[in-house]
Amino acid sequence: MAENTKPVLRFAPSPTGMLHIGGARTALFNWLYARHTGGTFLLRIEDTDRERSTPEAVAAILNGMRWMGLDWDGPEIFQFARAARHRDVAEQLLAAGKAYRCYATAEELTEMREAQKAAKQPLRYDGRWRDRNPGPAEQGKPFVVRLKSRQEGETIVSDVVLGEVRFENSQLDDMVLLRSDGTPTYMLAVVVDDFDMGVTHVIRGADHLNNAARQLQIIEAMGWPRPVYGHLPLINGPDGAKLSKRHGALAVEAYQGMGYLPETMRNYLLRLGWSHGDDEIISTEQAIAWFNFESIGKSAARMDYKKLDNLNGHYIRATSDEVLTAETVAFLERLTPPVPLSETARERLRAAMPSLKERAKTLLELSQAAEFLFTDGPRTLDEAAAKLLSPEGRAGLTAILPALEATDWTGTALEAAARAHAESHGLKLGQVAQPLRAALTGKASSPPLFEMLALLGRAESLNRLRAYASS
Repeated sequence: MAENTKPVLRFAPSPTGMLHIGGARTALFNWLYARHTGGTFLLRIEDTDRERSTPEAVAAILNGMRWMGLDWDGPEIFQFARAARHRDVAEQLLAAGKAYRCYATAEELTEMREAQKAAKQPLRYDGRWRDRNPGPAEQGKPFVVRLKSRQEGETIVSDVVLGEVRFENSQLDDMVLLRSDGTPTYMLAVVVDDFDMGVTHVIRGADHLNNAARQLQIIEAMGWPRPVYGHLPLINGPDGAKLSKRHGALAVEAYQGMGYLPETMRNYLLRLGWSHGDDEIISTEQAIAWFNFESIGKSAARMDYKKLDNLNGHYIRATSDEVLTAETVAFLERLTPPVPLSETARERLRAAMPSLKERAKTLLELSQAAEFLFTDGPRTLDEAAAKLLSPEGRAGLTAILPALEATDWTGTALEAAARAHAESHGLKLGQVAQPLRAALTGKASSPPLFEMLALLGRAESLNRLRAYASS
C-alpha cells in the first residue's frame, strides 16, 4: 500500500438491487469524512456474484449516488474485472504455506455439518485438509483454496464506532479463498481491493463486523497494514424492528420519486446515527466541516417519516424559487407518464412558487397543488371542489362574475371586489371565495386565491369561472 498522508475511503455496494437507505447512509458517512479531511472517496462495485449482479442495479446505484450529490474520485472500480489479481494473492498465500488446498467433497462437508448439528456443535469447517498433502487419489480432482487461519488467541477489531471487539480465533474457521472453479470469494476480493486501492478507512454497516475479524486474518497473512474500521449500527423502522418494505420505501430512488430533495436526504441520513449537539438542520457544508467518527451512535437508529417530511418542507422553503421551479419541472418529467410543461406553464409555476412552497412537504405535494397552472381551460373537479360547486355555489359564482369583470385584474383589486360583494350580500368572504377557488383550480384548497386569479390573467380566469357559473 502506497503511503498516504490523507485518508482514502470507499463505498463498495453489491449490484444485486437498488441503492438502499442503509447503503446511502454508509456512502454519505464515507464521503463526508473524505471531504472533511481532504482525503479520497472511491466507489467500488462488488459484482463478483455474477448470477445476481445486473447492469440495471449498477445504473440504479450510480444514479442514486449522483442524485444524493455524493461524487466519487476517479472512475468506479468493478471488482469482477480484478479476479486475476485476487487469484494471484491466493497463490502467494499457498506458496507461503499460509493457505492450503482442500479436496473435501460436497457430500463430505454435508456429512460433517450433520454430525456437528447432531452433536450440537458450531457448524464450521473442521480443518480436515489443513495439514494433509494430496496424494495420487486427489490427482485431477477439484479443490478449494482455504486460508490457514490462526487457531489460538484472539483477533481484535479496533473499531472507531464500537470500540475494541474481540473474536476467539478458535471460532474462526479456515475460510475459502478460491472456489473449486478458481473464482475468488468475496472475502478475499474485498481485502485485496482495499489494499490495492490504498484504502485507509473501512466504514460500513455493522452486519460486516464478523467479516472484519476474518478479513484481518488475510491482511495479517499478507503482512499488509490494517485499515481503520468503523461499523455503523443498522437502521430500524419506526417500531424498532429491522427496516423492511413494510415500513416504507427502502430504495433511495423511491424517495426521489416521492419528491424529496437530495439536501433533505443528506441531512436526514446524517442524523440517523450521528449528532452535533441538538442541531437537527445541518447543511452539507456544515456536515463536511463537523463530521467525525466520535459522534456516531452505537445503537440502531430509527426511521421517522414525519421528521423526514418536516425536514423536506424546510428545505423546500429554503430553496430559491428558480431552483425549486427547475426541480419541480424535472420531477414532473420523471413521472410515468411524464408531465411536460409549456413555457407558459413554467412561467406560472415560477410566479406561484413563493406561495406554493409554503405549504408543501414534498415535490409531489407541490406539483399536485400547482396542477391548475399547467394547462388552460375549465378544470376537472375533485370531490371536495364538486361539493363546493353545488347549485347554490354555482349561483354564487354567477352573482359575483359581473363585479370581477368590472375590476382591475390585480390581486388587491380582486380581493376588494370580492369583499365588497360579500358585504353587500350579507355573506362571509369564504362563502364567496370557496366556489371561486373550486372553479379556478378544481380543488377545495390552493395557494392564495386572489394572487392566483391575477397570475392566470383575466381571460383565462373568467373562462374557467364561467364554465361553472349557472346558466
